Amino acid sequence: MDNKLEFAQRLRDAMVSAGLEPRPGVLLNQFNINYWGRSVTFQAVSRWLRGEAIPAHDKLLVLAGILKVEPEVLRFGEAVRNSVQQHRQRWDEGIGYLERETFDAFLKLPAPQRKLVREVILTFAKIHDTAGNQAGKPSS
Repeated sequence: MDNKLEFAQRLRDAMVSAGLEPRPGVLLNQFNINYWGRSVTFQAVSRWLRGEAIPAHDKLLVLAGILKVEPEVLRFGEAVRNSVQQHRQRWDEGIGYLERETFDAFLKLPAPQRKLVREVILTFAKIHDTAGNQAGKPSS
């Protein structure tokens, strides 16, 4: 599905969840009351709801506030937020003091040395992966 169409569906769903009828006129009034910038037009709001356009970030923040939904969820959906949270949790839980100390030292290195260290690590990882795959293969 198209990103704009997916956004439009999330916007309509958020309006319904907030007790608003998912119509351009309803959203236009709510939006322009709460937006600190130049008022948006009926056509702009209609395009958001039809999946023809996605509002700019500042407008998205206002929409999220009106609809009581997180801006990233309104823009990208729950799946993206959950994926980011799972990735962050993996890093938070899977990295101990020694790894954090190593990462800090790595980040202090000049760019050419970081590149070299990265290549060494990726080479070790590739060799380890290849060796692991060969060890798991049945002999013929």
